[in-house]
Amino acid sequence: MQNGYSIPDPLPWAQLAGPLAIAEDALARLDERLAKSPIRDGWIARTHYTDACASLWLEGELVHLEDLVLHDAGMDIRAPTHELTRAHAVLRTRRRIADARPDWAPSPAGLDSLRGRSGPGEWEAGKGTRKEAERGFVAGDDRGDQDEADLDGPLGGTESDPHLAAAFAAVDAANAKAERTLARGSRTESERDPLVYDPDWDEDARLDDWRAVVEQTRILPPTLAAALATEAWDAIAPLQHTAWLGRLLAASVLRARAKTRWHLPCLHDGLKAIPRERRRPRDAAARLAVQLEAITAAAAAGLKDHDRWLNQRTLLARKLAGRRATSKLPALLDYMLTRPIASAGMIAKELKITPRAAQDLVGELDLREVTGRGRYRAWGIL
Repeated sequence: MQNGYSIPDPLPWAQLAGPLAIAEDALARLDERLAKSPIRDGWIARTHYTDACASLWLEGELVHLEDLVLHDAGMDIRAPTHELTRAHAVLRTRRRIADARPDWAPSPAGLDSLRGRSGPGEWEAGKGTRKEAERGFVAGDDRGDQDEADLDGPLGGTESDPHLAAAFAAVDAANAKAERTLARGSRTESERDPLVYDPDWDEDARLDDWRAVVEQTRILPPTLAAALATEAWDAIAPLQHTAWLGRLLAASVLRARAKTRWHLPCLHDGLKAIPRERRRPRDAAARLAVQLEAITAAAAAGLKDHDRWLNQRTLLARKLAGRRATSKLPALLDYMLTRPIASAGMIAKELKITPRAAQDLVGELDLREVTGRGRYRAWGIL
């Protein structure tokens, strides 16, 4: 197949054994540290942002971390750019994969959902369930013992009450509009705009090829399986406009294989640490070794960030001693651990206080200002 990918046979174990052992050890060490960490949820939330920015950085686009945080909070200080919108899409996808079951993303249902194509069988079943529920609600009080055939007939109450009939008509119109919208969202490849999508690009067949490669890696170590999944995605290119999804799926392969039980690895951030001239060597064995090095770099950076943030939390927690039980400072500290930066508006919205009170709390906690911009101020735990 022209766009297929074949796992090297035999695998070049002499070149892969060293990087593979280091990557396995680094991932296991980070995951074990996160297993009992008091800042695990904050670490996960913060790394979602950094990995989303790194995914655009690898494509040659610069997205500032503070702009992504503010855009995610709905508090942009300027009109969002196309690159910022794409980074936000990566951020939302990472959250969906991290919150789902470990084996959901590489599954057919997960891939259909991530690329915006819901299964028609599930949609039809959902429609039938909703229709049955609506019928049961309308006839439940007075005619609950009637069979389904009787429920299809006209209801006497609606004929005598024009207001009730108008309400049912509005509900039917809303349901019809929702069905049309969902039907447009589940278009086939041939119905897409040919100016944006190649009509000859068979996404379904390419995804089947990629999943076949992933299936062949079940007997291999998890980190090597993730590296092969990344290489196969780059070679097959199943989706035309979401090349960044491949590394997120490779990270989900590590979760599905129970290599990382407590976090979704930041493979974009790891590859960013590899020098540009070394990222795409011509030799297949060297490319796999680079992918393993990227996994190691991601785990090492994650471990370093975790220790630094945990140390900062320990230092800032000393300022909470002697505070009233109703003090907002503990909640502010927990919130700051989940965001790379936070403005006064974001803090006020989260803690349900005024922006002025938010700035006072920031002063009491002595957070570091990170933006240096005059139009707005933002703070963070670095």
